[in-house]
Amino acid sequence: MPTWDQLMVPVLRVLSDGEVRNRREPYDSVARDTNLSDDQRAEVLDSVERRYENRINWAITGLVKANAALRPLRAHHIISESGRALLDAHPDQLTEADLRLIERYDDGRKKNSLDVGPSHAPDQLDPYEFAGQGIKRFNGEIASNLPVRLHYQEPAFFEQAVVDLVAAMGHGDADTRATTTQLSNDGGIDGIINQEVLGLSRVYNQAKRYSLDGSVGRPKVQSFVGALQGQQANQGVFITTGRFSAGAKEYAKSLPTRVVLIDGPRLTELMIRCRVGVQAKRTIQIVNVDEDVFE
Repeated sequence: MPTWDQLMVPVLRVLSDGEVRNRREPYDSVARDTNLSDDQRAEVLDSVERRYENRINWAITGLVKANAALRPLRAHHIISESGRALLDAHPDQLTEADLRLIERYDDGRKKNSLDVGPSHAPDQLDPYEFAGQGIKRFNGEIASNLPVRLHYQEPAFFEQAVVDLVAAMGHGDADTRATTTQLSNDGGIDGIINQEVLGLSRVYNQAKRYSLDGSVGRPKVQSFVGALQGQQANQGVFITTGRFSAGAKEYAKSLPTRVVLIDGPRLTELMIRCRVGVQAKRTIQIVNVDEDVFE
């Protein structure tokens, strides 16, 4: 069975015709390209997902992180110009090490996953540490995927995701309301979360769907603060898929009004923690000897 990185070139070959394909379309084509046997196609994981399909999905994720494949629509992919250049440079084999040479991919790995060096080799970790590092790396892959998915959704989708996240972080309960405002003429407010039933205490939020390297400057934060003042509010959350400029951060710190800035990496971290836009696919129980029983 090919590893996930060994499947990247076959995936690029399937996408090289320039067509937008949904997530499942490449499965059969890649399986034929790599001459997978019927037995290999039938292998399943504990989650009942087919093993080769799971590895193709991870291959696609790696290519998206490297900007070699794009997601113009939900669960759809298309090859990019960078992907064509990558396929020309590596027509037979592409490894994760090759992807690490691409700045964007390498930065995401350093920030979100485990850098296993000589001092952190698997055989030098106890089983609990090793399991924890594996979960950390898996979550890192998801964290690299989420901003791209959010960026290609409609504005209304992103605004609703932000409202859901703020509510999930504990700002409100089952009896309160979390709503998005209208898409146009919203007065600079994208979402309102009532923190209790009567709505006497509210959290207002602004959602900006920027490119991953886009920067929200001080003027945007100032406009949000003005919108808060118009609502006679003293607290708000400004969330973006991009980042905040140094000027925007300094301005937010100097305000008497409490304004929390959440950038792309922090956004995805909170989405994973609060289970917004993600779901637990598998629960692993780690057991230990019950010393009380044996004593």
